[in-house]
Amino acid sequence: MQSQSRTQSIDIVRGIVMILMAVDHVRVYAAVPAFGTSPGVFFTRWITHFVAPAFAFLMGTSMYLRGRENLSRFLLTRGAWLVVLELTVIRVAWTFSFDFAHYELAGVIWMLGICMILMAAVVHLPMRAIAAIGIAIVALHNITNFIVPENFEPNAFLRFLYFGGPGVGPIFVLYVIVPWIGVVMCGYAYGAVMSGKLALRLGVALTLLFVVLRAINLYGDPRPWSHEHPLSFIATTKYPASLDFLLMTLGPMFLALAFFDRRTNRVLSTYGRVPMFYYLLHIPLIHVMACIVSLIREGKVNPWLIGHFPSQPSPAPPGYMWSLGLLYAVFAICVALLYLPCRWYADLRATKRYRWLSYI
Repeated sequence: MQSQSRTQSIDIVRGIVMILMAVDHVRVYAAVPAFGTSPGVFFTRWITHFVAPAFAFLMGTSMYLRGRENLSRFLLTRGAWLVVLELTVIRVAWTFSFDFAHYELAGVIWMLGICMILMAAVVHLPMRAIAAIGIAIVALHNITNFIVPENFEPNAFLRFLYFGGPGVGPIFVLYVIVPWIGVVMCGYAYGAVMSGKLALRLGVALTLLFVVLRAINLYGDPRPWSHEHPLSFIATTKYPASLDFLLMTLGPMFLALAFFDRRTNRVLSTYGRVPMFYYLLHIPLIHVMACIVSLIREGKVNPWLIGHFPSQPSPAPPGYMWSLGLLYAVFAICVALLYLPCRWYADLRATKRYRWLSYI
């Protein structure tokens, strides 16, 4: 049994990444580009890159800490539930539209759900095999950059598995399964040996390995960097997540786990204890706030806000884009508004033992 301080550090770090996630989702409705020449715009997107890797890795760790009793059944059913949520409730929250025939997104919750379903089988493997396979997937998947021809056209299954893009019917695949299943497997294996000292060592090692691989510029990311554009050194590829991207983000995540080992922070851990509840609330809240901002600025809800989000939205109307100051103000308001509901739900989960509470 892991000490409460260790699980507390997981909740704190997960709380940090949940808060950072809201920055990126406000950015979507603010029509601020994902990257730009301005350092402010660049780092507004870049700081949110830590979210998905930490979320996937710590999900794997939480699987291990949950214990093995009925674990496969739980992972199978909760994974399927997450896939359903992604394609229904979350999709409506993003778009405020019920036109399911023309837009479905296989996003991060889809990916986590599929990984849970796969982990229902994986957890029966020996722990060393889980760790070895997970590390191999993360470390070696960028070999495809050298063996897949430029004109290769993947089928729907390969798009879901690795390449992304248009899937089946109206589904657009944003988050693929490889290498994320490897990250989840590594997180599961880490749960068996987790400690503050190990987290510190891994954090330093992965961060240094990122710097070395990125400096060599030969393997680990299909997007090269150049001395003429210094920020390109940390502009690594997220879709699909490259080795450099995962090293760049998981290294600091481990350092944060080490820093918060045996520390407490009630606010951050409150968000981190109820990640799915937070996720389900924050998207419609941010969307409503964007509509309110539009009403204040334009006297109406801009039709652009009802449509294809967050992937491949149509170009924003001229003059619509928010300033970074407005973006961060709305972000701060949304996170503050979410605190009391998250604290209520965290307390409910701590005091009640209803089975459905483990699914949200």
